[in-house]
Amino acid sequence: MAVAGLGTVGVGLLKLLAANADIVAARAGRPIVVGAVSARDRGRDRGVPLEAVRWYDDPVALATDPGTEVVVELIGGSDGPARALVEAAIAAGKPVVTANKALLAVHGAAIAEQAETRGLPLAFEAAVAGGIPAIKALREGLAANNILRVAGILNGTCNYILTVMREQKREFAEVLAEAQALGYAEADPSFDIDGVDAAHKLAILAALAFGRPVDFGAVHVEGIREVTALDIALAGELGYRIKLLGIASRTAAGISARVHPCMVPAAAPIARVDGVFNAVVAEGDFVGRVMLEGRGAGAGPTASAVAADLIDIARDRHTPVWGAAGGALGTAPSVPMDRHVGPYYLRLMVLDRPGVIADVTGILRDQSISLESMLQRGRAPGEAVPVVLTTHDCEEAAMRAALVRIGALGAVLEKPALIRIETL
Repeated sequence: MAVAGLGTVGVGLLKLLAANADIVAARAGRPIVVGAVSARDRGRDRGVPLEAVRWYDDPVALATDPGTEVVVELIGGSDGPARALVEAAIAAGKPVVTANKALLAVHGAAIAEQAETRGLPLAFEAAVAGGIPAIKALREGLAANNILRVAGILNGTCNYILTVMREQKREFAEVLAEAQALGYAEADPSFDIDGVDAAHKLAILAALAFGRPVDFGAVHVEGIREVTALDIALAGELGYRIKLLGIASRTAAGISARVHPCMVPAAAPIARVDGVFNAVVAEGDFVGRVMLEGRGAGAGPTASAVAADLIDIARDRHTPVWGAAGGALGTAPSVPMDRHVGPYYLRLMVLDRPGVIADVTGILRDQSISLESMLQRGRAPGEAVPVVLTTHDCEEAAMRAALVRIGALGAVLEKPALIRIETL
């Protein structure tokens, strides 16, 4: 076996295979031995012995290493050496294990076709939710069900930030800076906080859940930059918590896939998943609702998932990449976000003067949006006050049209805050 990428996960995998060698060999039916590696810096001390392995400066060369049966790709990135290595390994007739959600989300359809043509396993349990066995659960454990919806907290960085904002009543920018100092967020956190990482994972889960080729371009993506401490506090008053969720659903019109902040009832199990933890919820027509929770990243959990895939390959357990052969995959259309229907939370900062609420509710009425509740805390004539409106189910396109008109009112002093309300 060869490993390309000796970062946190790669080193974690080597440590796991050494520490648990006996149990891994027993469950795999034979020892799993690392014979070759590739990384950028040969001289760096990684805390694991590498003297006995073959070293490749070019990761793509691992594909043709004569002593390698399986290639593990832990480089990351949707293109570049990671993609080149995976394609070269498949072309060389070698099974691939990867933790690369970006690669699978963007190029997974083509790579899966290449692997299927060669009759090779392409395993990726570690690509979604770290140590949580979400891939096996959807693709194998729930294989007999029609999956109606799959959703979850898919990014630990965002979940940590939102948790601290709620618990400590602090603003986003301050908590993000602290998360970076603690190592929970990258120096450039945009991949996480803008929802892209969660969207990559949701695209993979949606492909598995609904038996169609992966389609990252069909995922609607929003991040958490605009979530404020005020909205988190007001959500709490209304009995909700704010989470960044990925949600993919089967509807009569097709498949809807979206990542964005959501208000979920505080009593819901997923609302209590805090800190860096992830959770995945699947709903099947016969099994009902299943929820898995655990650590979604880190050396140990991700290495555990990679090792599980290696054990499957050693035992010759081989499942089609998306759960069915390419010819049996579905062609359900994607449903655009503007056709989403659901309830909304709308928070406005308005001048406290007569007629403002009437103007706002008149605009909502014109778009056929009905209100469920309204919350206004205190009076401050002539000054800005927060007004919160929650709606009954309405269409996204109608709400967006209403927001344009509401934002143009002279008494509305800030961009309206809009958060979708979900029940999981």
